[in-house]
Amino acid sequence: MRVLGINALFHDPSVALVVDGRIVAAAEEERFSRRKHGKRPVPFAAWELPSAAMAWCLERAGLSAGDLDVVAYSYDPALATPADQLGLDDPWDWLRQQYAEQAPRFIAAELGELPHGAFRFVPHHIAHAASAGLVEASQDSDGRTSVLVIDGRGESASHLAGEYDHGKLNILAAQRLPDSLGLLYESLTEHLGFLRSSDEYKVMALASYGRPRHLAELRDVAHATGGGGFTARVPDWSQWAPRRGPQDAWNEAHADLAASLQACLEETLLDLASWLHDQTGTTNLAMAGGTALNCVANSRLWRDSPFESVWVQPAAGDAGTALGAALAASENVTQAGGTAFPTAALGREWSDADLAGELHRARVPFRTPDDLPAVVAQVLADDGIVAWFDGRSEFGPRALGQRSLLAHPGNADNLRRLNDVKGREQFRPVAPMVRGERAAEIFAGGPLPSPYMLFVHDVKPEWRERIPAVTHVDGTARAQTVDRATNPRLAGMLERFEQLTGVPVVINTSLNTAGRPMVDTPREALEIFGSAPIDLLVLGPHVVRRGALYGGDR
Repeated sequence: MRVLGINALFHDPSVALVVDGRIVAAAEEERFSRRKHGKRPVPFAAWELPSAAMAWCLERAGLSAGDLDVVAYSYDPALATPADQLGLDDPWDWLRQQYAEQAPRFIAAELGELPHGAFRFVPHHIAHAASAGLVEASQDSDGRTSVLVIDGRGESASHLAGEYDHGKLNILAAQRLPDSLGLLYESLTEHLGFLRSSDEYKVMALASYGRPRHLAELRDVAHATGGGGFTARVPDWSQWAPRRGPQDAWNEAHADLAASLQACLEETLLDLASWLHDQTGTTNLAMAGGTALNCVANSRLWRDSPFESVWVQPAAGDAGTALGAALAASENVTQAGGTAFPTAALGREWSDADLAGELHRARVPFRTPDDLPAVVAQVLADDGIVAWFDGRSEFGPRALGQRSLLAHPGNADNLRRLNDVKGREQFRPVAPMVRGERAAEIFAGGPLPSPYMLFVHDVKPEWRERIPAVTHVDGTARAQTVDRATNPRLAGMLERFEQLTGVPVVINTSLNTAGRPMVDTPREALEIFGSAPIDLLVLGPHVVRRGALYGGDR
């Protein structure tokens, strides 16, 4: 059974292909179009399809549109309620709904004629839920998991709570709009001068610099109401902090407001998770929806909720609904009770020979060293910055060692240096990567292993001065663990770096500059290497040194 999942209506348009119950490919349109998030989440852009991602997913499997059994679209307009009846200020939402209704025709026009009856609408929050709850890693030994979805909005709701039992979803609660924790957090993002539906992670980072002075008042704004629901209405934020312009400096009032909403969000999520556990009694919790990308809140749930295990879909935002729609529509998956999710590296890749060909075409001198991990580790030990491009690109917003910028965590100034390279705000942290077997010596307060960088961990006190560049102002870090079995080249580099420095950790941040998607192709990697102060470029087994571009070291 061949199922193509498509997310296209709001933001982060994406595509996933599931064949005979196995995840074959998944990619976001931004990696092809080079537009961050693919498009803005406005009704006038709802018609835009992830055309390049659709074409690539089919090409990856050698399929055409006529070979597909199901095309699953992660929104069902039949379930939608007009925005004004929901209490939403979205006067053009009717246009979005019209586009959704016509999605079968738009997609057939793009892909070619589909088999009769192949198109299916999958409700938005069911697609989110399936992306996490139908993954075997999220389930207990009996094939059960509770599932919690929190985002901005779906057809008429902003939340889903339920339980998967051997592939069948039992929905226990859904919060009707306009109450929305996701829209609440988005509105503060905009008030603080950041881009709405894009920069919410900046609010999370800024919160670490503040105190939750307004938590008591915000508890009246957002809180669980019992029965699995909550209230969350957008207040007048200016009563606590002035509106900030995009180019204005932030101040203590802004940080305190961010800290207050972050604390309020965590309390509300804890209450929702506790209610859900009371209903299901499962040991495991699966999470998806844009709010599940809040790694600070995820760790709070892991520590303080009744669940023993918390698994978050790496593409928890709307991009992941393409995968969820495909899984929900795949009888192979639902009848089996779930499927494997061995890696988030589900995107494009190039062979070693293809990478060498790209370098030859660009007339860039390069080497193919016998011991690549040793070469990279030495550059990092000498305080160089390395662009690392290896294997299939990541599905989701986190760089996980396929498209990464690497540096030495022992130099505190490397935080400023990397933020300058990327053109980012200086309050934003960078993350550590560590071999899985060493992680527990350095990090605590979050689940380990943590391969997808979706939780924050406390950096143990004895390590904070040794890895200051990755230790955030509150003593935490968003750690990624590396498994030798799934990424031997990266694990080997970490091992060699520790041999040289005594530090088993390397800085890992995404290979991109501010406002642009992560690098996806070799040409894009060469472009960023040529335009930014990066000392070494790794393309698979090949390396290019900075001096080689100008006739120096080869």
